[in-house]
Amino acid sequence: MKKIIATNNAPAALGPYSQAVQAGNTLFASGQLGIDPVTGEFAATDVKGQTMQVFKNIQAILTEAGYSMENIVKTTVFLADMADFTAMNEVYATQFKGAFPARSTIAVKTLPKNGLVEIEIIAVK
Repeated sequence: MKKIIATNNAPAALGPYSQAVQAGNTLFASGQLGIDPVTGEFAATDVKGQTMQVFKNIQAILTEAGYSMENIVKTTVFLADMADFTAMNEVYATQFKGAFPARSTIAVKTLPKNGLVEIEIIAVK
């Protein structure tokens, strides 16, 4: 059985999808951009600032679903420019305690709203 997860503390979906879906003990969160849920605009113009906001949005979704950052087992990072990898990675590394989740990082041609970074996660209780 699946449960749709939605919170006003993360940006609303930009299309016909859910912020996250819980199936059993597994949470699948859609990719998050560095958009501030209050203003609807990017929280920063640089990749570090957008990555920080991405993680605030991820944490809001995790909290709504009753999960924490420690429950994340897999992330997928999408970058508009692989030259931003080091800057994104500096922020990424501060978000986890102990063992890091598995991760893929992919350079894409364009992200929604011309974002610099998007991250999706899978978490398991």
